[in-house]
Order: sequence, then structure tokens, then C-alpha cells
Amino acid sequence: MSSTPLPRARSRAADAGPPSLYGLDRDALAAVFAAAGEPAFRADQVMAWVYQHGVRDPAQMTNLAGSLRERLHTLVDLALPEAASVLGNSGRDTFKFVLRLDDGELVECVSMRTAKRLTMCVSSQVGCALKCSFCATGLMGLRRNLTAAEIVVQVVAMGEQDGWRDERFNIVFMGMGEPLVNYDAVLGSIRVLRDPHGLNLGARRITVSTSGVVPQIERLAQEGVPVGLALSLHATTDALRDELVPINRRWPLAEVLRAARDYGRTTGRRVTLEYTLIAGVNDSDNDADRLAAIARGLPSKINLIPYNPVPGLPYHRPAPEQVERFAERLYPRAPAVTVRNTMGGEIWAACGQLGGLTSP
Repeated sequence: MSSTPLPRARSRAADAGPPSLYGLDRDALAAVFAAAGEPAFRADQVMAWVYQHGVRDPAQMTNLAGSLRERLHTLVDLALPEAASVLGNSGRDTFKFVLRLDDGELVECVSMRTAKRLTMCVSSQVGCALKCSFCATGLMGLRRNLTAAEIVVQVVAMGEQDGWRDERFNIVFMGMGEPLVNYDAVLGSIRVLRDPHGLNLGARRITVSTSGVVPQIERLAQEGVPVGLALSLHATTDALRDELVPINRRWPLAEVLRAARDYGRTTGRRVTLEYTLIAGVNDSDNDADRLAAIARGLPSKINLIPYNPVPGLPYHRPAPEQVERFAERLYPRAPAVTVRNTMGGEIWAACGQLGGLTSP
């Protein structure tokens, strides 16, 4: 995939101008062209230029009629949000993007490169209403939901910055916000990302993280889009989870785990149990034993996340030997266990840090 970077265009008012291309799948874009008297195949051509060739300048879309190139900007908006800042870590394998949306709100997303793959972590909301007690984003409160287009543009902005080096990459909805609270926009963005005429991402390359919105987990299982599901568990008792993840008071562990089990069985996908290890809070041997029992009760794998500090919060990361002890207690009894390699902590881009600080 070639890349033709362009200067970021000026923001437009959210209620003015043509629709954003990035919120439209192939059928919706074809309808826009049909209404303008253009054949439906123009949708295929434009999506190929933008998503497969990295070209957003209509003048360079050489297989379009000259008249369409001249007026394309009146039919769809190809602009990306202004990048208020792009912060890279010292290893230059992690970048945090702070994007300024049309109404001035800021949203953060992160690209992370390892030897095996590129992963893009996208946000679904500006802020978050769930107030998980260890998370920087929860301190913001909820500013607003993102549109499907505002989710997809995060992927395009990160892809352009990376030069579209990877035709295959992973998308994780683990940025700012609770994805399943903004269900329609998140699902709409997934359909755009998966469109064969666009980025053509397989469902196995997309993971949606949730703190446990049970009705929407059940709904997602029936969509026929078997994306990965990651459950932000973080505690093995209702008493502690009520404190760390307050949504647990509405849908306690038994309900959340039942929904996760059904999701795994319906989609054929193992559910990832995300477990942030917090020193002296949820990292005891008893916690490990209960977590192993939970994991055995459903198709799952465990992802241990050593806590990433947030200024002003009273939590601490366990010592490396305690993380290792916890993991080793799980290994013989849990289906699969990994320990997440922290990336981007120095630029406040690691798990739980988004929205805390926008500069190192």
C-alpha cells in the first residue's frame, strides 16, 4: 500500500457539509453517489483509493471522471481530524495520537509495533462514564460518544503516520470509553473496517473490550460478526469488583461471566479475561486461585496487565517478582495465560492512562 500524506484539512461544523467518508460502508457510499447521479461502482473506486492506496486527494484518483474529481469534496468529506499532538516513546515503537475533533474535543488513540504485528488501540468515546477507580479516562467523566466516522479516522490517521507498512494489523477497542455503551457507532465502524472494498479486516483482527455491559454482550454475540471479546475483569469477587469496576453493581460477576461464556460458545472465540494486577489489592494467591477457576469455566484466555500508574490515584504496580508469582500460580490450571508487555508508559499511552496527560 502506498501512502500519499496530505496536510490535515480544517475542521468543519458537525452539522454542515457532506458526510464523512469514514462512516460509510460500500452500500452507503454507493447510495451517496447514486443520489448525485453517479454509478454505484464509483464507491468501489473511491474506497480503494482511500483505504488500499492511502490517497485522499481527489485530483490523484485518476480512474475517476474529471468532473467527479472536481466535485467529490461536495459529496463526501475526506478530511482527517487535526492532530493536536503525536507523541512517540523513546523506542519509537509506540505513538499516542491526540486528535482534535470538529467540536474541539480531544480523543486519544495509540499505535504499538512489536516484532510480530502492528496493533492500533482506538477510542469509542471522549472520556468515560464508568469511573473504574484505577483508570485515568474515568477521571474525565463522559464528554460524548464518538461517531462511527470518528472511530474509523483514528485508524486512518495512525495508518498514514506509519506509512501503511502493514496490510494486516490488529484493531483493539481498548482506548477511551466503554465501547458497548456506544454500541451502534462501534458496530458501524467495525462494518466499515471489515468492508471488502476498504481495509478488509477479518473479524479475528478486531477485539472489543468491555467492562461488562451484559445486554450488549448478548446483542453482539448475535450480530454474525465474530470479533474478539475482552472482558475487563480485574477482580474475582463482587465486593472488590464493585469497588474497582462500579458497573459490577448493575451486572455482577455471575451475570457477566454467563454472558461471556455464551459469547464464546456462540462465536467460537475464546474470551480474553483482562486482569490488571494492582499491588496489595488483587494480586494474592487466593485471587489467582479464583481467577484460574473462573477461566476454566468458559472458553477463555487470561491477559495479566501490571498496573500502569496514574497521578493522583492510590494504586501501585506490583513488583516484577509478584507478577511472576501470580502468573506461575495460574499456569498449571488456567487455559492460557499471558503477561502484557507495557508499551507507551512514558508518554501516558499505556492501558488505563489515556486522557490523563497529553504530553510527557
